[in-house]
Amino acid sequence: MAPSPSPQPRSNVLAIPAYIAGKPPVAREGLTSYKLSSNENPYPPLPGVLEAATEAAAQMNRYPDMGSTALYAALGEAMGVPVDDLAAATGSVGLIYQLVNAFCDPGDEVVYAWRSFEAYPIAVTAGGATSVQVPLTADGRHDLDAMAAAVTDRTKVVIVCTPNNPTGPAVTQADLDAFIAKVPSHVVVVVDEAYLEFVRMDDAIDGIATYRRHDNVVLTRTFSKAYGLAGFRVGYAVAPSPIAGALRAVSLPFGVSHVAQAAAIASLAARDELFARVDDLVERRADLVSRLREVGWELPDAQGNFVWFPLGERALEFAAACGEIGISVRPFAGSGVRVSIGEAEAFDRVVEVAARFTP
Repeated sequence: MAPSPSPQPRSNVLAIPAYIAGKPPVAREGLTSYKLSSNENPYPPLPGVLEAATEAAAQMNRYPDMGSTALYAALGEAMGVPVDDLAAATGSVGLIYQLVNAFCDPGDEVVYAWRSFEAYPIAVTAGGATSVQVPLTADGRHDLDAMAAAVTDRTKVVIVCTPNNPTGPAVTQADLDAFIAKVPSHVVVVVDEAYLEFVRMDDAIDGIATYRRHDNVVLTRTFSKAYGLAGFRVGYAVAPSPIAGALRAVSLPFGVSHVAQAAAIASLAARDELFARVDDLVERRADLVSRLREVGWELPDAQGNFVWFPLGERALEFAAACGEIGISVRPFAGSGVRVSIGEAEAFDRVVEVAARFTP
């Protein structure tokens, strides 16, 4: 008798690309090691946040507030938006999964730039939808004209990652407005603003004003980067109430933990200190970019908490050289290397390696 077949996952599950996380540094004798591979905030918790999280942890025997009531109230007050226009998830990446689940039937298309956030193709494939990847321009920017041209009758979602992870440039308000005008109103336009606090440029996007003007625009944001809550996994969407309601409907029940909600609320209350820290990281970014230019590098405009080295086939070699001196960075094989803005004392070694790889 022939053996019975074993259970098989859906075909799209077998096609999901693996997510490659930033690796910790390897200890090197005589050197302090630094992790610059995951775009994490190098600062300790903001004032009051650890205390709020510790207090919340004492209630670990209870389920979290499934409706994120207090978090939505704090977010709504901070941004001046109705709580019905909010949806929380396990980081902004969780919202991308929910958007695909809520708006895409099998085979529907999701348009986004590439290279961009590597979770996009994972979320799209996991949801049974089809990725339409539009190449970036030579300087690492979204080609919004080409993205608009890629929209078809099968397109349900388009994603604009600004600043773009991992290359760094951000989209201007004028360019975003022109792009949205070209996208059919039934297509969801996602403006992924995971790094919005770090943007310093003319005509920067006003996400809240943009969402208020359109019935199909969703902002996705996170507490993982500027707020330093990467370990707690809490993000949120701002969207017209029908879209926000759809995201809440497909969310994992009790997905955002009680501790994460408490830490996020406390972080919102400490925004003055937060913005001082962000300003310091922006200054570190500017200093690193200046030093890299001095040794011959022309980098894409860095508007996130990272810089991008377009190294092509030398990406893995560059990452290995950084690893030899106790610095972990994030290589993308055949494309480039992303280096997070972390401890300033690590930058001497980054510049040292970069000088040996000057194009």
